[in-house]
Amino acid sequence: MSLFDQMVVYGMPLIPKFIVGKVARRYVAGERREDALRAVRELMEEGAMATIDVLGEEVSERAKAEAAVEEYLRLYEMIEIEGLDANVSVKPTLLGLKIDEDFCSSNIERIVELSHSKNNFVRIDMEDCTTTTATLGIYRKMLERFGTEHVGVVLQAYMRRTVPDISDLLDLRPNIRLCKGIYRESRAVAWKDFDTIRSNFIYALKKLLRGGAYVGIATHDPHLVWAGMAAVDELGLEPDAYEFQMLYGVDPPLRRLILDAGHRLRVYVPYGRDWYPYSTRRLRENPTVARHVVKAMLGIGRR
Repeated sequence: MSLFDQMVVYGMPLIPKFIVGKVARRYVAGERREDALRAVRELMEEGAMATIDVLGEEVSERAKAEAAVEEYLRLYEMIEIEGLDANVSVKPTLLGLKIDEDFCSSNIERIVELSHSKNNFVRIDMEDCTTTTATLGIYRKMLERFGTEHVGVVLQAYMRRTVPDISDLLDLRPNIRLCKGIYRESRAVAWKDFDTIRSNFIYALKKLLRGGAYVGIATHDPHLVWAGMAAVDELGLEPDAYEFQMLYGVDPPLRRLILDAGHRLRVYVPYGRDWYPYSTRRLRENPTVARHVVKAMLGIGRR
């Protein structure tokens, strides 16, 4: 990481909230549930599907975790009422993983149980390396009761353990969102080189698809989008055997290209009052993006 990037990371709390807000407006649907539902309707008009995320992480109060559960339960009711092509994504640390693993597991179970009753789906998000083992353990518990049709998990291609984790999961015919990964991790647990991460993504993707897993190919990297298209073509997969996934507000033209090529695509739609900590955390974890924010704030590079 360059000296400037280090300054950005440690100086992120000093960036005015309204500056971060300008960035967040593009990538966060809004603060209210209605904002997310509106975004989903707009995406459906484009032919895309959605997964909705209630913003929040690293919760240390049981009441806040329980409130998040209630919000997800209301979300499912609205998805059903409005007939939306959408499911939800949940972060374990929002639902109490850092408080107590059993507490978190029971909260996720409540959400998956309602999802199952409505024939919908829950994606358990993956966070930093301190949560990986617990998250995969909770995922396995949910699979035992509800099956792979109703619950999936996320694996991150930059993690060194991802390929072995795939080997451990394949017999379960899992539903996996595969992404590069965004958290700042040490070299001991994560690949750091850009090309190596790309290569591991492709290797992991092919291992999953050949093993019969359903994969959400989550990337905005055109090279990996092409690799995903090539892999499903090589394996002769039908369009309902996989999907591409992208973040809300990121590269809509690429989204259109994927849809126009006949592939299914799901957009990750976050919302909630915790947009500020979410946005600053993402910027701290992504110094390249944060650098552009700081430069814009300081007027660097303007002509």
